[in-house]
Amino acid sequence: MFTPTRDEARQFFFDTWARYRRGEALEALQRTALAIVLMHPEYEPWLDDPERSLRRDFPPEAGDPNPFLHLALHLAVAEQLSIDQPPGIVRRYRRLLQGTRSGHDALHALLECLAETIWHAQRSAAPPDVQVYLACLDRRVGE
Repeated sequence: MFTPTRDEARQFFFDTWARYRRGEALEALQRTALAIVLMHPEYEPWLDDPERSLRRDFPPEAGDPNPFLHLALHLAVAEQLSIDQPPGIVRRYRRLLQGTRSGHDALHALLECLAETIWHAQRSAAPPDVQVYLACLDRRVGE
């Protein structure tokens, strides 16, 4: 399984953004990442300045959102939706679409549940629990 370091994950977004800005061809995962970046123009300054951004910490107590965590969560959710994994996530996403203003809002609901699931896993020093994730999504869609 591919488990990039924080710097490697950030470098992926820097490289994708730089290739896009130069008009170069992108690989499939980079095209997905670019679509996510383009939904978040507020993060472009971070991507335009890799030297400053690579080592920057975004502690929650500082109140600044971590653009790289946010983009990575979006990328994870995009991959999950592309293969309906965990099973039923696409159905739940479609239900979320009905109750939100936009597809982006529905994606953010998925991101929040994924982040909550990861947080629980870290606190319990265990792998992420798919049932916790799906239960969170079910609460969001009202199932």
